[in-house]
Amino acid sequence: MEEFFKKIPFIDTILKGIGQIMLQENRWTGLLFLVGIFLGSWQGGVAVLLSTAAGTFTAMKLKYNPSEINAGLYGFSAALVGVALSFVFQATLLIWVLIVIGGALAAVIQHFFIVKKIPVFTLPFILITWVCVFVLHHFTQIPPSEMMSAPLETADYDDFLTCTNAFGEVIFQGGILSGIIFFVAVFISSPAAALYGFAGAILGSYISHMNGEPIEKIHMGLFGFNAVLSAIVFSGFKKINGLWVLIAVAVTVGIDDLLVDHNTLGEVGGVLTFPFVAGTWITLLIQKLFKTKK
Repeated sequence: MEEFFKKIPFIDTILKGIGQIMLQENRWTGLLFLVGIFLGSWQGGVAVLLSTAAGTFTAMKLKYNPSEINAGLYGFSAALVGVALSFVFQATLLIWVLIVIGGALAAVIQHFFIVKKIPVFTLPFILITWVCVFVLHHFTQIPPSEMMSAPLETADYDDFLTCTNAFGEVIFQGGILSGIIFFVAVFISSPAAALYGFAGAILGSYISHMNGEPIEKIHMGLFGFNAVLSAIVFSGFKKINGLWVLIAVAVTVGIDDLLVDHNTLGEVGGVLTFPFVAGTWITLLIQKLFKTKK
């Protein structure tokens, strides 16, 4: 397989870009993510391939840093734009065009912040998706996708499935199998990241439950996926990592619950991964202040 990826490095870069959705520079993680997305819908699978390819191709044509391109840093926000638009809207020609354009724009915005050395994580995806959702809802009649319009199914979940569902919801996947595949995908790349992500989902679900959020949505992972990402960012093998994960998850979930309860971002498609970005920024600031005082 190594020879295959050496012959077609573009595919390797695309898979790493998809893997970077959960901060994993690993082609096999990206491939498993792709499998999980296709299990949810073929449109989502095609969309994530198109948008990631668009972002990666744009970065290559604009001659961005090759090591950053090869690490998949110009693919993950692009990938999320693709899967988000295909999840929210019925796959019309305009949506497919926006998936490609959005993927390319995500790479350009990502590059701006990389050059400025500002860790924005998935912010390019958030900004592009918010703009697209707002404009499409107000100026077009494109109907929602089947996944968006389908009634919520209630099911009995145990704690494990609640947490793996949180992994699935990071990439807009509500299926139990997709969530398990995503957890395994992160685990084969970084067991510490996967287990801290799992713990983050448990803590996030508990905090949201204490805040009175709907239990059905908690079980679906809708109040855990931002916590998963925040936990993965601060995961590691030092004892102090556990403290930073605890702080990051608590801050992230607090922001998430607050925004959801007040429907603050309903007009632009919801919170997406903004609580993760905001919670991580705040935790990094606390971390910096802590190191300065030492």
